Amino acid sequence: MLIFFSFFPMINLEISPALKNKKRELLTMYRHSVTLVSEQICSAPTPQKKAKVVNDAINDIRDEYHSRIIEQSNTDHWSKQDLLETILMVDYSSFVVMLESRNTVWPYEYMTFSRRIGELWEPFCKLCFEFPINELSLYAPPEFEDVKAALIQEIASYIAGLNITKEEETRLSAYFSQVWNLVTSGEIQLKSDLHFLKDGHKYVVDFKSGFGSNEKGNTNRLLMVGKIYQEMKDEYNCLLFVRATENNHYLETLNNSGLWSVTTGEATYAKIREYTGYNISQWIHNNINWLEDFSPAMSDHVRGNALEQYLVW
Repeated sequence: MLIFFSFFPMINLEISPALKNKKRELLTMYRHSVTLVSEQICSAPTPQKKAKVVNDAINDIRDEYHSRIIEQSNTDHWSKQDLLETILMVDYSSFVVMLESRNTVWPYEYMTFSRRIGELWEPFCKLCFEFPINELSLYAPPEFEDVKAALIQEIASYIAGLNITKEEETRLSAYFSQVWNLVTSGEIQLKSDLHFLKDGHKYVVDFKSGFGSNEKGNTNRLLMVGKIYQEMKDEYNCLLFVRATENNHYLETLNNSGLWSVTTGEATYAKIREYTGYNISQWIHNNINWLEDFSPAMSDHVRGNALEQYLVW
């Protein structure tokens, strides 16, 4: 891991709520962090490894800023909104420099660029839940092995209570085991992108940038996960937050399943505001301007390769 504790005195950015309005200074700071590892970038043998050096450097700086901001906000009793908006600006600025720096060592084409923009959208939205205005808390999701064990015990008790012979009981248990082994032959993960508790209700959230033509496997996974949560004794609310407004029949399948509550585009931001108390859509409108914030070389690359459409959040 790259450590830059000595870096902070070099770019004197005061850790205060004013930092939420210092996008230019943050961009300069992150760009400087990349220059500090220029030797490691040059010595990396492949574009992929060069990009990893860049990403690791920026991630380390961002994580360190998170720690310092949280510590300072606790000491000085910042408002919840100041804390969240400072974190949002720190993270967005890191994304700008991460994208443009990666592009210098491994130029983006449309597929990798669109995927990367989508990957950054999820953790950005999750910040509203990690630093909420409203009262809510995150919780650890149940383990599938625990759910499986409880269900097996419940069915075994039911079979044992039936008015059937011992031989029939053994045969019925064997049939159940065969079917169960088929259903669980693949690994099932109940962990989604976000789990939060609000007003006594448990929520399970999956973020998705958009649904393409290759989403069959993911759709089937979500249907199975949603069904498992529906059958649990605790009441879970499964939410699917989608960035894109134009999607396909896979999303419609989930929307019509009764297992997931699906929102897209601005409706997703409205839901985030409903739960967290923060208008993330307004922040995006006021602060995010990728083409203006990118370096000139990166802006030229985006325009020259018709990548602007993927920058819409």
